[in-house]
Amino acid sequence: MRAQPAASHFVNGEWLEDTAGEVIEVIYPGTGEVIARLHSATPAVIGAALSGAVAAQAAWGRMRPVERSRILMRAVAIIRERGAELAELETLDTGKPIQETLVADWPSGADALEYFAGLAPTVTGETIPLGGDFAYTIREPLGVCVGIGAWNYPSQIACWKAAPALSLGNAMVFKPSEVTPLGALKLAEIFIEAGMPAGVFNVVQGYGNVGAALATDSRVAKVSLTGSVPTGRKVYAAAAAGMKHVTMELGGKSPLIIFDDADLESAIGAAMLGNFYSSGQICSNGTRVFVQRGIKEQFLTRLAARTEAILAGDPLDPETQFGPLVSAAQHEKVMEYIGKAKAEGARLITGGAAGNHGPLFVQPTVFADVTDDMTLAREEVFGPVMAVLDFDSEEEAIARANGTEFGLAAGVFTADLARGHRVIAQLQAGTCWINAYNLTPVEMPFGAVKASGVGRENSRAAVEHYTQVKAVYVGTGPVDSPY
Repeated sequence: MRAQPAASHFVNGEWLEDTAGEVIEVIYPGTGEVIARLHSATPAVIGAALSGAVAAQAAWGRMRPVERSRILMRAVAIIRERGAELAELETLDTGKPIQETLVADWPSGADALEYFAGLAPTVTGETIPLGGDFAYTIREPLGVCVGIGAWNYPSQIACWKAAPALSLGNAMVFKPSEVTPLGALKLAEIFIEAGMPAGVFNVVQGYGNVGAALATDSRVAKVSLTGSVPTGRKVYAAAAAGMKHVTMELGGKSPLIIFDDADLESAIGAAMLGNFYSSGQICSNGTRVFVQRGIKEQFLTRLAARTEAILAGDPLDPETQFGPLVSAAQHEKVMEYIGKAKAEGARLITGGAAGNHGPLFVQPTVFADVTDDMTLAREEVFGPVMAVLDFDSEEEAIARANGTEFGLAAGVFTADLARGHRVIAQLQAGTCWINAYNLTPVEMPFGAVKASGVGRENSRAAVEHYTQVKAVYVGTGPVDSPY
């Protein structure tokens, strides 16, 4: 049990265990070994977390924003001081290469905490002159927020949800994915070390039933989920029954459109990052790569050469560039999609088989001649499988890119910046890039349209989703009444 925490849950500032809960085995994807055993939250654990959050939020919400910010900044310092230790834990939890987790996971989480620590003291209301009388507004915290995380970026997601929620005066109960449950526990521990009052941030483990119990509890004011579209529909419906605020960041089948005047090496690099980074397990990945027909074969030849040079191996080896999938279930799902692509007539360019570095590896895979009706072009694979599609005209690319229920992300590569802006303006996606892909700085809103979600994370836009406006009318003269 090389990564066994002190207990399964962190509630009211303390480790909490209840062995009556269903067992959760934490598997290190690099070897398949069990590295920790936790227990799903029982009703008693869920009740303790929510009661503690309600009790703590009142005082936390009344605290001066700058005082909350100081606590969050101390947490940021701790995270950065322990970067190597936290990266190793993230690699054990997810199987991602250590060279990724050192720069992308906890560092992004620290950036979010730092950003909202600085932003929160600037969040104020406004005064509204009414000719003698006046009105003013107050931005208030919502209360207790529930965060439900996904398994692909567990610690980053915990921080991305905690940062705006806590900085703006809310308390949070966070449920990480049962597949990658360890990072959120470490974050809760760091918050207490930084001086955060007990109960402000709580972590409970569990399967879908625990998330459902949290989302439907009357003490909860807001639910923020990162997950699949089917899960999002269920959680959204449950939250709506209680008239709760929601933020949903769900799946995608995002288009990356590469015009024939694009910088080819940059476009190929972006397509690889948008399909193979984190072994393809990123919701915003550009998994439908539309390549203008004139450069298609040149693109594929160079793409294959660069893809076949990717170094797969032990995730804890600093030289490793590509790791395993997160679980046996995910591995099976991805291999099934590869099989369907072959059966439906897509042309395999490279990869297409299980990797030879461990039981959960899949080779970085590229299919060409993919058509819009193929399964590979319609469904989210969440693995290292790129679909390359041909197109001729700008209008055709836009129409086909939008021909999906998803709307999380989109990218365009072109030397013609007027065309880049023109195309992006017509793409139905919430997070877009021109001549770049999958860069998500905290200063920029992140979110979706259509079935890929509602609301925004990061940036000042997140303030709208973790506060509510109270309007106050102030009368300065006698009341004019006909009665």
